[in-house]
Amino acid sequence: MSILQLGFPLSSSSSSPVLLGCNHPTLKQPFFSVSHTALNQFKGSSFLARKFNSLKYPKLTRLRITSSAISEESSDVEVKEKSVSVILLAGGKGKRMGASMPKQYLPLLGQPIALYSFYTFSRMAEVKEIVVVCDPSYRDIFEDTIHKITVDLKFALPGKERQDSVYSGLQEVDLSSELLCIHDSARPLVIAEDVEKVLKDGLLIGAAVLGVPAKATIKEADSKSFVLKTLDRKTLWEMQTPQVIKPDLLKKGFDLVNRENLEVTDDVSIVEHLKHPVYITEGSYTNIKVTTPDDLLLAERILNTASAKS
Repeated sequence: MSILQLGFPLSSSSSSPVLLGCNHPTLKQPFFSVSHTALNQFKGSSFLARKFNSLKYPKLTRLRITSSAISEESSDVEVKEKSVSVILLAGGKGKRMGASMPKQYLPLLGQPIALYSFYTFSRMAEVKEIVVVCDPSYRDIFEDTIHKITVDLKFALPGKERQDSVYSGLQEVDLSSELLCIHDSARPLVIAEDVEKVLKDGLLIGAAVLGVPAKATIKEADSKSFVLKTLDRKTLWEMQTPQVIKPDLLKKGFDLVNRENLEVTDDVSIVEHLKHPVYITEGSYTNIKVTTPDDLLLAERILNTASAKS
């Protein structure tokens, strides 16, 4: 889980930029604010609000905090049809799951976890291709879907680290793509509406990532596990995927990362090293990453509950 700390608290009395890096020339004023009403609704909202956006499974929706200027700007941005290349990361080992196969291929209500987001992306008009980064022994899981999808399907080999896998997938994308959409296949419950929002923000800013405000108290500790300080939760966001980046920007970031031998934990961190702004598009708490058996049970419960309400 990646946690991002912003420079300003999220409050009803001030507007706070949900942005990393330097000031973007198109952003002339602070553009994120939250009202007391919105916060109260946020705290009191149920975990599952609507149904999962799928042809086969129920819809899920988000707990939403209202944003201002940037959402208004991005609402005027149009992501062209067939202009997005998705890099679907499906090469992880999933050791914490303790299963005989990688977690992303375990069945979730009868379907491999990785296929949930795969189908979500494949039905989006903006997506032209999906580059699946996976071990060759699991390609057939995706190849068997050819008759069900209308996007191009490509494959790339996974690398030792996440950034290596992303770089491998980058080598296979169509050169005419305007946006790269990088997603963990272990997040099966991402909804198309959130993807559309982060695509627009990525096109507007150059780099955007789904995230949700941190709910837990987070403390910074020293090497001996003694608390150094308690971080201000109002400034903390939990990062999710997809993470959307313009191709040229990601390539420049990789040039820098590879040249200086830097390690990064997520994709937009590569862009952060360029001092380019990264916008956080508020996502949904249901967009969980299935890492442990408990996560798998939670994902099943979310889908079952949504199905019962549909």
